[in-house]
Amino acid sequence: QVQVVESGGSSMQAGESLTLSCTASGLTFDRYAMGWFRQSPGKDREAVSCMDQDNIIIMYDDSVRGRFTISKDNAKNTLYLQMNSLKPEDTAMYYCAARKNFCSPSAFRFDYWGQGTQVTVSS
Repeated sequence: QVQVVESGGSSMQAGESLTLSCTASGLTFDRYAMGWFRQSPGKDREAVSCMDQDNIIIMYDDSVRGRFTISKDNAKNTLYLQMNSLKPEDTAMYYCAARKNFCSPSAFRFDYWGQGTQVTVSS
């Protein structure tokens, strides 16, 4: 069966950098779009960034543009999110998700989800 597992969340200070990882198994990784979402308490789950099967990158959240970078290693079935210049407003549970072929900003269109990894940024 498909498994999606995130790792790398931590408590950080504003201005620091952190890299999240997401490993997927049980699927043909290079035929899937892989996305990062985040959710803060009391808010909806929001799309951050996504990379599709053709390695096209979409940044959905303007607040992270220029600070966050998505990448993936198909040989390792792993997706990454490099987060630089972290801000307190980046505090959230970060989720990795997979859907066939192409990206979508809508969480409900993704078929497989990880359990999430917590990122907390203090000022």
